[in-house]
Amino acid sequence: MDRLSDEELYRLWAEGDRRAGGDLVDRHVPGISRFLANKVWRMDDVEDLIGRTFELCARELGRFRGDGTFRAYLFGIAHNVLRRYLRDREAPADAWGELESQVFDGGPSPSAVIGHRHEQRLLLRALRALPLDLQLVLELGFFEELSRSEIARVLGIPEGTVASRLRRAQEELGAAIAGLADSPALAESTLNGIGAWARRLRDQLDVGGRRRLAGLKR
Repeated sequence: MDRLSDEELYRLWAEGDRRAGGDLVDRHVPGISRFLANKVWRMDDVEDLIGRTFELCARELGRFRGDGTFRAYLFGIAHNVLRRYLRDREAPADAWGELESQVFDGGPSPSAVIGHRHEQRLLLRALRALPLDLQLVLELGFFEELSRSEIARVLGIPEGTVASRLRRAQEELGAAIAGLADSPALAESTLNGIGAWARRLRDQLDVGGRRRLAGLKR
């Protein structure tokens, strides 16, 4: 099963192969977990949102017809789940302070995981200072390494809008990093190595995703 593509696993799942469905879920829980956990203020809600994402995917089994990648289709579901969650719940004014003090049962919160690297902490703070639409295009590009066409499918916007939003997001991220950094040197090292810091942050957040997968299977 490991050698089968997402699309092949999905087709088998839609035809009734539950093992294929389980393997497909296992493959994508870390990424979906990382995507949701980096934007949900109450970390104990993350498992519920992951569960909702895959529940919707299973409930609409067969809806994905192979137009685009399965990964973009799944992140599109997660994006809609996240939007509904954020619409129904307003983030508290001290949400960042609350988040920093928490350790999620299924794995450490993003801020707890990266507390030992100033650049990574600064990058996460700067991302959270951006409007959600700009956070999304940056994280889908940097963390999930989705193409512009995939990001367009996830967000339901034209590719040209993705490109312009990415340019604006990178400009605002740079300004946020400069404004939040304790020193010009820290701001410069974070900006110069933003791709590397994002990859390391992704790898560290994957630890929490794998632990959440184990929690979902209990």
